Amino acid sequence: MIDADNVYFLTYLGKNELAAAGTSLSRPELELLVLIDGKASVSQVQASAAHLAPGAVIEVLDKLLRSEHIALQELNVSDFFGASAPSEWKGEMPSDSAIARGVSTLRQDGYIVRIARRPPGELKLAQGQKLQVMVVEDDEHLAENMRTVLTHAGFVVRIAANRDQIVAAFRQPPLPDLVLLDVMLPDADGFDVLAKMNQHPMLGKIPVIMVTGTATREAVLKGLLGGANGYITKPFEIDVLVKAVRTVLGIETGGQETGQNFLWEHEE
Repeated sequence: MIDADNVYFLTYLGKNELAAAGTSLSRPELELLVLIDGKASVSQVQASAAHLAPGAVIEVLDKLLRSEHIALQELNVSDFFGASAPSEWKGEMPSDSAIARGVSTLRQDGYIVRIARRPPGELKLAQGQKLQVMVVEDDEHLAENMRTVLTHAGFVVRIAANRDQIVAAFRQPPLPDLVLLDVMLPDADGFDVLAKMNQHPMLGKIPVIMVTGTATREAVLKGLLGGANGYITKPFEIDVLVKAVRTVLGIETGGQETGQNFLWEHEE
């Protein structure tokens, strides 16, 4: 029985869903994993996922609990008064300003995820068929590196760095099979681009992976709720990017490898 006061944390399986760039969980399940990541009570999750009915939150939590993606945090109070205080708590309690600085530091450290949702079925490519990937990235060096890696992995890549180039890239036939979308663009916001794609009868069918240095829990949730099929925070490993692209497209991951494994060091 799930109680509103229960506190849950992610198991190894749950953490792996947010880090392995390959998941079959639904968007609500991923959303709650992001909210619970660290530790959170049922009431906190319900408050943060206000767009979901409380009963729906309970239903998803129950499913995640039964699948062992989350576990109940057991509170041991047997030696509550006898336990010694943690070293950082000895003496006076930290001031509000100290707590605020700590929260600020956590925000600066960023929130790292490698989310890529699998489609319902597997895509079978014809002999010699190459899928089209559109990279929306304003850092020219990073964009060209992504083009090189994805081309080597068997994809045809087009690049857009601003609003006009995005429109031009979408007008170029054929439509891309997948879009890798940055958030911080010189004259556009990636979340707005995602929303406009979803409103379009043709572009709304194209899967999107957010690949960005906008690395906060709120941003990840915004991307997932906005319809993104994946979210990868920078910097990232080459193989993570290629695996995420293959996963979201439904391609077998046992194909061509990049032969490289290094980080894109990139700041927004």
